[in-house]
Amino acid sequence: MKTKLPDIGKISPEVFEELIYPRLGAKRESVIVPPQNGVDVGIVEIGGKAVAITTDPVFIVPEYGFERAAWFAIHILASDVVTSGLAPTFLSIDLNLPMEINEEQLELMWNTMHTECEKLGMAVVCGHTARYENCHYPMVGGATVLAEGDKDKYVTPKFAKPGDHVIITKGPAIESSGIFAAMFPEKIKSAFGESFAQKASELFYKMSVVEDALTAVSVGVRENGVTSMHDATECGIWGGVYELAQASGLGIVINKDDIVKDDRVFGICDLFGIEDPYAAISEGTLIMSARPDKSEGIVNALKNKGIPASVAGELTLQEKGMTIIENGKERAFVHPRVDPFWNAFYNALK
Repeated sequence: MKTKLPDIGKISPEVFEELIYPRLGAKRESVIVPPQNGVDVGIVEIGGKAVAITTDPVFIVPEYGFERAAWFAIHILASDVVTSGLAPTFLSIDLNLPMEINEEQLELMWNTMHTECEKLGMAVVCGHTARYENCHYPMVGGATVLAEGDKDKYVTPKFAKPGDHVIITKGPAIESSGIFAAMFPEKIKSAFGESFAQKASELFYKMSVVEDALTAVSVGVRENGVTSMHDATECGIWGGVYELAQASGLGIVINKDDIVKDDRVFGICDLFGIEDPYAAISEGTLIMSARPDKSEGIVNALKNKGIPASVAGELTLQEKGMTIIENGKERAFVHPRVDPFWNAFYNALK
């Protein structure tokens, strides 16, 4: 392999294109959307229906408390599949649990997972649950989520067009700030006071795009609304915006000053040494493209659900490249590559 692996985090687009993409097993005509860098789901046709599929680790952090950790684990899984525009339907889950988990903790975790799946309309259809040596938190297994719907109801970057507006929800570093607030409440309280720390703790339950995505597509899809969606996880808004444009085969102009912001985020990121919150992991932030005559309706629908959102840019012809506007000045837009959250998090743990 010519391209090296990153020191930490997801593989680069180059490793994906060089190693993974050329080797995707058997070819089947029923695969509508194959694996793509920057696309959260694959989509296949089964029985005349579109079935979106996504797979992720089961991520359990005991320090959050087992109920909060389980809530987050389910919403991470569901947040990817809803970027297809389809509601989560089925869950297959493998739990390879560490030896130190006890019956009470497992009961708390599974009861919460069941409750959240029930709320989301997602049935658990199969799985595997066991304790093993050499299994450790936070990666305690893996899961696959399926969502099914009519073939004219899903979205994917191939539907995006030049002129589509780019809509962003909630703002940068939602996940980074939510995790810091859950893990280091005393440090935040000491720096900013009890009232701020209490408000910061509320960010944890913003770390999901399920409601964002399903609200957006309720306005319409493709020519009638949303054309593509991407969950801003690794490398945050900058990574997500870049990947959405790249997967669409288009260029982009993004105005940083037009992106919605949560003031709690900037204080927390500064406290923990994240210089650019827009490059930090941000589960809970949804990036989408939409037909320009439908974007206002989508933003209003989101705001009516209490989800901050704004039109922050536009997709362009690919040859126009990728551009960020900040304080009225343009500069070239490049992928940040390395998410600053991880070093900040591990430094805080020390």
